[in-house]
Amino acid sequence: MKKAGAWLLIAALLSVFVFQPAGKGGQVEAASLSQIEKDIAAANKQIKEAERTAANAAKQANTAEHEKQDLNVKKADLQQEITSLMKEIDKVAVEKQKTQEKVDAKEEELKQAGVELDEVQARIVKREALLEQRMRLMYTNGFVSYMDVLLSANSFSDFLDRFDALQTILNSDRDVLESHKKDKVLAEEKKADIEKQYAEIQALFHELELQQVDLAKKESEKEVLIASYNANLEKLDDTLEHLEEISEEQEKLLVALAAKKSKLVAEKNRIKNPYTGGKLGMPIDPSYRVTSNFGTRVHPITGRKHSHTGIDFGAPSGTPIYAAESGVVIISQVWSTYGNCIVIDHGNGLWTLYAHIRNGGLLVDEGDNVKKGQQIAEVGSTGNSTGPHLHFEVRKNEVPVNPGGYLK
Repeated sequence: MKKAGAWLLIAALLSVFVFQPAGKGGQVEAASLSQIEKDIAAANKQIKEAERTAANAAKQANTAEHEKQDLNVKKADLQQEITSLMKEIDKVAVEKQKTQEKVDAKEEELKQAGVELDEVQARIVKREALLEQRMRLMYTNGFVSYMDVLLSANSFSDFLDRFDALQTILNSDRDVLESHKKDKVLAEEKKADIEKQYAEIQALFHELELQQVDLAKKESEKEVLIASYNANLEKLDDTLEHLEEISEEQEKLLVALAAKKSKLVAEKNRIKNPYTGGKLGMPIDPSYRVTSNFGTRVHPITGRKHSHTGIDFGAPSGTPIYAAESGVVIISQVWSTYGNCIVIDHGNGLWTLYAHIRNGGLLVDEGDNVKKGQQIAEVGSTGNSTGPHLHFEVRKNEVPVNPGGYLK
């Protein structure tokens, strides 16, 4: 619908530029000079308006391209951060597994320490029961039992032996009890130490779990952010496509207006300069190489496949540009994405176009008659350009054709 509307606008604009058919005697019935001047002025006004629309679309497209580049940089940074997070998550998972193994080992140690402590406590309980039994016997029978043992000795030497034996038994009982108490303290300390280590490892395991959850959350947040970036990039692509359509429509409008303006200028100046075919002259010194040929290519700015309507010659800024054939200049100004541009009408529907001319490099004006090989401009990098070069087009009946066939 937008393109149909644009062409309806073109048709409406061009309907004001009507030439009358040839009359008797081969004389051409044309509008009066004053009417032609008015028509040229109207065409110039429409061309300026179309250029403003195209320039605005180009400006918006440039802004969108910068936004797209920024988003792609942020997206790449996020993807790198996600990769780092995934490595951290894997690292934490490994540490968590090792810690779990330590937890399991400490649980086994705790179980063993508990068994050892239970055994020590059982021995102590058994020994304490035996001592308590002896104490009860001593309390019941009194110290006489020990005295009976001593007094029943056959000799003094036997008495001393019995005394030593009794003393040894008592000392042994005390030593065993003391040893058991020490064993119990050591077992309790060992168990307490293992429990402390177990608590520390459990705390580390819990910390790793929290860290793992936090990393996964950050990864998820960044994935959501990347999804939003992708959505914005899709919107920007749609915007760029829409702006490109606008630029194409304006370019078609400019071409149509330039064609009609060319006819008006030709009528005004009574130019009779028919082009009968043949070889065009080189628009630039032949020593400069072709950097991009006519046809489909990847656009150096947008990165998308795009129809390249001419030939590019790489050359330094200020390099002379020559008219490929004699004709009349119909455009010499800033023109859409071409930047500073010159279009020459050679008659019989043949035009040549010279684009991206440097500021101050337009050496001819609209309406000027130029000769083949005459310098008309200087190389620059205005408009949609990535560096100094000459973009050269040949148009037949306003449609871009391969210049190669005309330069051979």
